[in-house]
Amino acid sequence: MSVDVVTLEVARNRFASVAEEMGIVLRRTGYSPNIKERADCSAAVFVADGEMLAQAEHIPVHLGSMPASVKAVLDVFGTDVPPDAQFAVNDPFHGGTHLNDLTIVAPIFAEGRLVGWVANRAHHADVGGEAPGSMPAHATTVDQEGCRVAPMMAWRHGDWLTAFSDPFLEATRTPDERLGDLSAQVGANAAGARRYAELIADAGVAAFEATAHALLDYGERRMRAALTALPDGSHEFEDVMEFGDADLPIRVRITVDGDGLSADFAGTHAQIPGNINAVEAVTRSCLYYAVRVATDPTIPANGGCYRPLHLSAPAGSLVAAEAPVAVAAGNVETSQRIA
Repeated sequence: MSVDVVTLEVARNRFASVAEEMGIVLRRTGYSPNIKERADCSAAVFVADGEMLAQAEHIPVHLGSMPASVKAVLDVFGTDVPPDAQFAVNDPFHGGTHLNDLTIVAPIFAEGRLVGWVANRAHHADVGGEAPGSMPAHATTVDQEGCRVAPMMAWRHGDWLTAFSDPFLEATRTPDERLGDLSAQVGANAAGARRYAELIADAGVAAFEATAHALLDYGERRMRAALTALPDGSHEFEDVMEFGDADLPIRVRITVDGDGLSADFAGTHAQIPGNINAVEAVTRSCLYYAVRVATDPTIPANGGCYRPLHLSAPAGSLVAAEAPVAVAAGNVETSQRIA
Protein backbone atom coordinates (compact mmCIF):
# COMPACT_ATOMS: atom_id res chain seq x y z
CA MET A 1 0.00 0.00 0.00
CA SER A 2 1.47 3.35 -1.09
CA VAL A 3 1.25 6.25 1.36
CA ASP A 4 1.62 9.81 0.05
CA VAL A 5 3.73 12.43 1.80
CA VAL A 6 0.74 14.49 2.97
CA THR A 7 -0.77 11.47 4.68
CA LEU A 8 2.62 10.71 6.24
CA GLU A 9 2.94 14.20 7.69
CA VAL A 10 -0.58 14.16 9.09
CA ALA A 11 0.02 10.70 10.57
CA ARG A 12 3.36 11.78 12.01
CA ASN A 13 1.73 14.59 13.96
CA ARG A 14 -1.23 12.49 15.06
CA PHE A 15 1.05 9.74 16.37
CA ALA A 16 3.21 12.28 18.22
CA SER A 17 0.09 13.88 19.72
CA VAL A 18 -0.73 10.58 21.42
CA ALA A 19 2.63 10.61 23.23
CA GLU A 20 2.25 14.30 24.03
CA GLU A 21 -1.17 13.75 25.58
CA MET A 22 0.21 10.87 27.62
CA GLY A 23 2.85 13.19 29.03
CA ILE A 24 0.25 15.82 29.91
CA VAL A 25 -1.91 13.25 31.70
CA LEU A 26 1.10 11.92 33.58
CA ARG A 27 2.14 15.36 34.81
CA ARG A 28 -1.38 16.50 35.71
CA THR A 29 -2.23 13.35 37.64
CA GLY A 30 1.19 12.64 39.11
CA TYR A 31 1.45 12.78 42.89
CA SER A 32 5.04 13.83 43.46
CA PRO A 33 6.76 17.15 42.65
CA ASN A 34 9.27 15.09 40.69
CA ILE A 35 6.56 14.36 38.12
CA LYS A 36 4.25 17.37 38.44
CA GLU A 37 6.93 20.08 38.68
CA ARG A 38 10.24 18.67 37.44
CA ALA A 39 8.52 16.72 34.64
CA ASP A 40 11.04 13.90 34.99
CA CYS A 41 8.98 11.64 32.77
CA SER A 42 8.58 10.67 29.13
CA ALA A 43 6.12 8.91 26.83
CA ALA A 44 6.19 7.20 23.45
CA VAL A 45 4.16 4.88 21.22
CA PHE A 46 5.37 1.78 19.43
CA VAL A 47 4.41 -0.67 16.70
CA ALA A 48 3.80 -4.32 17.52
CA ASP A 49 7.45 -5.43 17.30
CA GLY A 50 8.57 -2.73 19.75
CA GLU A 51 10.00 -0.21 17.28
CA MET A 52 9.24 3.32 18.39
CA LEU A 53 6.62 4.98 16.19
CA ALA A 54 6.54 8.42 17.81
CA GLN A 55 7.62 10.27 20.92
CA ALA A 56 6.86 13.49 22.71
CA GLU A 57 9.56 16.12 23.27
CA HIS A 58 10.53 14.70 26.63
CA ILE A 59 13.81 13.44 28.12
CA PRO A 60 16.37 12.10 25.59
CA VAL A 61 17.93 9.48 27.88
CA HIS A 62 14.45 8.09 28.57
CA LEU A 63 13.29 8.08 24.97
CA GLY A 64 16.42 6.58 23.42
CA SER A 65 16.38 3.65 25.83
CA MET A 66 12.63 3.07 26.15
CA PRO A 67 12.44 0.82 23.05
CA ALA A 68 14.82 -1.59 24.78
CA SER A 69 12.41 -1.79 27.74
CA VAL A 70 9.45 -2.50 25.44
CA LYS A 71 11.46 -5.18 23.67
CA ALA A 72 12.47 -6.64 27.03
CA VAL A 73 8.76 -7.05 27.81
CA LEU A 74 8.30 -8.69 24.40
CA ASP A 75 11.23 -11.02 25.05
CA VAL A 76 9.66 -12.22 28.29
CA PHE A 77 5.94 -12.26 27.42
CA GLY A 78 5.79 -12.32 23.63
CA THR A 79 2.72 -11.02 21.80
CA ASP A 80 0.15 -13.26 23.49
CA VAL A 81 -0.57 -10.92 26.40
CA PRO A 82 -3.85 -9.94 28.07
CA PRO A 83 -5.31 -6.79 26.49
CA ASP A 84 -5.91 -5.19 29.89
CA ALA A 85 -2.44 -5.91 31.26
CA GLN A 86 0.29 -3.36 31.95
CA PHE A 87 3.91 -4.30 32.53
CA ALA A 88 6.62 -2.75 34.70
CA VAL A 89 10.40 -2.72 34.32
CA ASN A 90 13.20 -0.61 35.77
CA ASP A 91 16.06 -3.09 35.47
CA PRO A 92 18.99 -1.20 33.92
CA PHE A 93 20.16 -4.46 32.38
CA HIS A 94 16.81 -4.92 30.60
CA GLY A 95 16.56 -1.60 28.80
CA GLY A 96 16.39 0.65 31.85
CA THR A 97 18.64 3.53 32.85
CA HIS A 98 18.80 3.53 36.65
CA LEU A 99 16.38 2.08 39.18
CA ASN A 100 14.51 5.32 39.81
CA ASP A 101 13.26 5.33 36.21
CA LEU A 102 10.32 2.93 36.12
CA THR A 103 8.71 2.15 32.77
CA ILE A 104 5.08 1.04 32.46
CA VAL A 105 4.18 -0.62 29.16
CA ALA A 106 0.69 -1.42 27.84
CA PRO A 107 -0.35 -3.38 24.72
CA ILE A 108 -2.78 -2.14 22.07
CA PHE A 109 -5.12 -4.63 20.41
CA ALA A 110 -7.40 -4.34 17.39
CA GLU A 111 -9.42 -7.03 15.68
CA GLY A 112 -8.20 -9.53 18.24
CA ARG A 113 -4.47 -9.10 17.69
CA LEU A 114 -1.60 -7.01 19.01
CA VAL A 115 -0.99 -3.93 16.88
CA GLY A 116 1.20 -1.76 19.11
CA TRP A 117 2.26 -0.54 22.53
CA VAL A 118 2.23 2.62 24.59
CA ALA A 119 4.79 3.25 27.31
CA ASN A 120 5.86 5.91 29.73
CA ARG A 121 8.81 6.27 32.06
CA ALA A 122 8.84 8.25 35.30
CA HIS A 123 11.58 8.96 37.80
CA HIS A 124 10.44 7.76 41.21
CA ALA A 125 12.14 9.83 43.87
CA ASP A 126 12.81 6.84 46.12
CA VAL A 127 12.80 3.13 45.27
CA GLY A 128 14.59 1.88 48.38
CA GLY A 129 18.26 1.10 48.63
CA GLU A 130 20.85 2.23 51.10
CA ALA A 131 20.23 5.97 50.90
CA PRO A 132 17.17 8.22 50.54
CA GLY A 133 16.69 9.00 46.89
CA SER A 134 18.07 5.61 45.86
CA MET A 135 21.36 6.95 44.49
CA PRO A 136 23.89 6.10 47.23
CA ALA A 137 27.30 7.48 46.34
CA HIS A 138 29.07 4.55 47.96
CA ALA A 139 27.17 1.83 46.07
CA THR A 140 29.14 -0.83 44.25
CA THR A 141 26.21 -3.05 43.19
CA VAL A 142 22.81 -2.24 41.74
CA ASP A 143 20.99 -3.98 44.59
CA GLN A 144 22.35 -1.33 46.96
CA GLU A 145 20.52 1.29 44.89
CA GLY A 146 16.98 0.02 45.36
CA CYS A 147 14.24 -2.30 44.18
CA ARG A 148 15.13 -3.87 40.84
CA VAL A 149 12.14 -4.82 38.69
CA ALA A 150 12.75 -7.21 35.82
CA PRO A 151 10.00 -7.17 33.15
CA MET A 152 6.82 -8.35 34.87
CA MET A 153 3.06 -7.99 34.67
CA ALA A 154 2.12 -5.27 37.15
CA TRP A 155 -1.50 -4.39 36.42
CA ARG A 156 -4.49 -6.53 35.44
CA HIS A 157 -8.27 -6.37 35.86
CA GLY A 158 -8.04 -2.74 36.95
CA ASP A 159 -5.69 -3.25 39.89
CA TRP A 160 -2.08 -3.80 40.82
CA LEU A 161 -0.75 -7.34 40.97
CA THR A 162 0.75 -7.88 44.40
CA ALA A 163 3.78 -9.71 42.98
CA PHE A 164 4.85 -6.27 41.74
CA SER A 165 3.25 -3.78 44.10
CA ASP A 166 4.06 -5.41 47.44
CA PRO A 167 7.88 -5.59 47.11
CA PHE A 168 8.07 -2.25 45.28
CA LEU A 169 6.05 -0.35 47.87
CA GLU A 170 7.73 -2.12 50.77
CA ALA A 171 11.15 -1.09 49.46
CA THR A 172 10.46 2.64 49.16
CA ARG A 173 10.52 5.15 51.99
CA THR A 174 7.55 7.00 50.44
CA PRO A 175 4.94 4.36 49.50
CA ASP A 176 1.98 6.76 49.26
CA GLU A 177 3.86 9.00 46.86
CA ARG A 178 5.02 6.04 44.82
CA LEU A 179 1.52 4.63 44.53
CA GLY A 180 0.24 8.00 43.38
CA ASP A 181 2.85 8.25 40.64
CA LEU A 182 2.33 4.62 39.60
CA SER A 183 -1.39 5.26 39.23
CA ALA A 184 -0.61 8.29 37.08
CA GLN A 185 1.56 6.13 34.84
CA VAL A 186 -1.22 3.58 34.37
CA GLY A 187 -3.67 6.39 33.64
CA ALA A 188 -1.31 7.96 31.08
CA ASN A 189 -1.06 4.64 29.26
CA ALA A 190 -4.85 4.27 29.34
CA ALA A 191 -5.19 7.70 27.74
CA GLY A 192 -2.62 6.79 25.12
CA ALA A 193 -4.34 3.49 24.39
CA ARG A 194 -7.65 5.30 23.79
CA ARG A 195 -6.06 7.73 21.33
CA TYR A 196 -4.14 4.92 19.61
CA ALA A 197 -7.42 3.00 19.22
CA GLU A 198 -9.07 6.09 17.72
CA LEU A 199 -6.36 6.33 15.07
CA ILE A 200 -6.87 2.68 14.18
CA ALA A 201 -10.65 3.08 14.06
CA ASP A 202 -10.33 6.08 11.73
CA ALA A 203 -8.12 4.28 9.22
CA GLY A 204 -8.73 0.56 9.74
CA VAL A 205 -6.05 -1.83 10.94
CA ALA A 206 -4.47 -2.54 7.56
CA ALA A 207 -4.22 1.12 6.56
CA PHE A 208 -2.99 2.10 10.02
CA GLU A 209 -0.19 -0.46 9.98
CA ALA A 210 0.79 0.46 6.42
CA THR A 211 0.99 4.13 7.37
CA ALA A 212 2.93 3.42 10.56
CA HIS A 213 5.56 1.35 8.77
CA ALA A 214 5.73 3.84 5.90
CA LEU A 215 6.47 6.56 8.47
CA LEU A 216 9.24 4.47 9.99
CA ASP A 217 10.73 3.91 6.53
CA TYR A 218 10.41 7.63 5.81
CA GLY A 219 12.33 8.44 8.99
CA GLU A 220 15.07 6.06 7.86
CA ARG A 221 15.27 7.63 4.38
CA ARG A 222 15.49 11.13 5.85
CA MET A 223 18.28 10.18 8.25
CA ARG A 224 20.22 8.36 5.54
CA ALA A 225 19.93 11.43 3.33
CA ALA A 226 21.23 13.62 6.18
CA LEU A 227 24.20 11.32 6.77
CA THR A 228 24.97 11.13 3.06
CA ALA A 229 25.36 14.91 3.06
CA LEU A 230 28.17 14.61 5.62
CA PRO A 231 31.74 13.91 4.45
CA ASP A 232 32.86 10.31 4.90
CA GLY A 233 35.55 9.73 7.50
CA SER A 234 36.39 8.74 11.06
CA HIS A 235 36.81 11.04 14.02
CA GLU A 236 38.12 10.12 17.48
CA PHE A 237 37.63 11.74 20.85
CA GLU A 238 38.47 10.93 24.45
CA ASP A 239 37.15 12.26 27.73
CA VAL A 240 37.43 11.01 31.30
CA MET A 241 35.23 10.29 34.26
CA GLU A 242 36.78 11.26 37.57
CA PHE A 243 36.45 8.59 40.23
CA GLY A 244 38.42 9.11 43.42
CA ASP A 245 41.94 9.97 42.31
CA ALA A 246 41.59 8.20 38.95
CA ASP A 247 40.69 9.53 35.52
CA LEU A 248 38.83 6.78 33.68
CA PRO A 249 38.89 7.19 29.89
CA ILE A 250 35.86 7.10 27.62
CA ARG A 251 37.01 6.73 24.02
CA VAL A 252 34.93 6.84 20.88
CA ARG A 253 35.51 6.66 17.14
CA ILE A 254 32.67 8.08 15.02
CA THR A 255 32.66 6.88 11.43
CA VAL A 256 30.47 8.26 8.68
CA ASP A 257 30.34 5.90 5.74
CA GLY A 258 27.87 6.77 3.02
CA ASP A 259 24.39 6.75 4.51
CA GLY A 260 25.39 5.15 7.82
CA LEU A 261 27.10 6.21 11.02
CA SER A 262 28.82 4.07 13.63
CA ALA A 263 30.11 4.83 17.11
CA ASP A 264 32.80 2.50 18.47
CA PHE A 265 33.74 2.85 22.13
CA ALA A 266 36.67 0.41 22.04
CA GLY A 267 39.33 1.39 24.54
CA THR A 268 36.88 2.73 27.11
CA HIS A 269 37.71 1.84 30.71
CA ALA A 270 36.19 -1.28 32.21
CA GLN A 271 33.23 -0.99 34.57
CA ILE A 272 34.19 -0.30 38.17
CA PRO A 273 32.88 -1.07 41.68
CA GLY A 274 31.18 2.32 41.84
CA ASN A 275 28.02 3.96 40.57
CA ILE A 276 29.30 5.81 37.47
CA ASN A 277 28.79 2.82 35.17
CA ALA A 278 26.39 3.42 32.25
CA VAL A 279 24.44 0.56 30.72
CA GLU A 280 24.31 0.15 26.96
CA ALA A 281 20.78 1.55 26.74
CA VAL A 282 22.04 4.85 28.18
CA THR A 283 24.95 4.96 25.75
CA ARG A 284 22.60 4.25 22.85
CA SER A 285 20.38 7.12 24.00
CA CYS A 286 23.42 9.42 24.00
CA LEU A 287 24.33 8.37 20.45
CA TYR A 288 20.79 9.01 19.24
CA TYR A 289 20.66 12.39 20.95
CA ALA A 290 24.02 13.55 19.59
CA VAL A 291 23.10 12.61 16.03
CA ARG A 292 19.64 14.16 16.32
CA VAL A 293 21.00 17.56 17.40
CA ALA A 294 23.55 17.49 14.57
CA THR A 295 21.07 16.70 11.80
CA ASP A 296 17.84 18.12 10.38
CA PRO A 297 15.35 18.61 13.25
CA THR A 298 12.43 17.91 10.89
CA ILE A 299 13.47 14.26 10.52
CA PRO A 300 10.73 12.20 12.23
CA ALA A 301 11.86 11.12 15.68
CA ASN A 302 11.06 7.43 15.41
CA GLY A 303 12.80 4.08 15.28
CA GLY A 304 13.29 4.38 11.53
CA CYS A 305 15.61 7.35 11.83
CA TYR A 306 17.84 5.33 14.16
CA ARG A 307 18.24 2.37 11.79
CA PRO A 308 21.33 3.84 10.10
CA LEU A 309 23.08 4.35 13.46
CA HIS A 310 25.27 1.56 14.80
CA LEU A 311 26.73 1.27 18.29
CA SER A 312 29.67 -0.85 19.35
CA ALA A 313 30.29 -0.73 23.09
CA PRO A 314 32.58 -3.23 24.86
CA ALA A 315 30.56 -5.40 27.22
CA GLY A 316 31.57 -4.83 30.81
CA SER A 317 32.87 -1.31 30.18
CA LEU A 318 31.86 2.08 31.60
CA VAL A 319 29.55 2.51 28.60
CA ALA A 320 28.03 -0.99 28.51
CA ALA A 321 28.02 -2.09 32.12
CA GLU A 322 26.92 -5.58 33.08
CA ALA A 323 25.19 -6.76 36.24
CA PRO A 324 25.60 -6.49 39.13
CA VAL A 325 27.48 -3.16 39.20
CA ALA A 326 25.90 0.07 40.43
CA VAL A 327 24.65 2.42 37.73
CA ALA A 328 22.80 5.39 39.27
CA ALA A 329 25.36 8.04 38.37
CA GLY A 330 26.06 6.41 35.02
CA ASN A 331 22.64 7.62 33.95
CA VAL A 332 22.96 11.18 35.26
CA GLU A 333 26.71 11.88 35.10
CA THR A 334 28.49 9.55 32.68
CA SER A 335 25.75 10.07 30.10
CA GLN A 336 26.69 13.76 29.94
CA ARG A 337 30.26 12.87 28.98
CA ILE A 338 29.15 10.32 26.41
CA ALA A 339 26.76 12.71 24.65
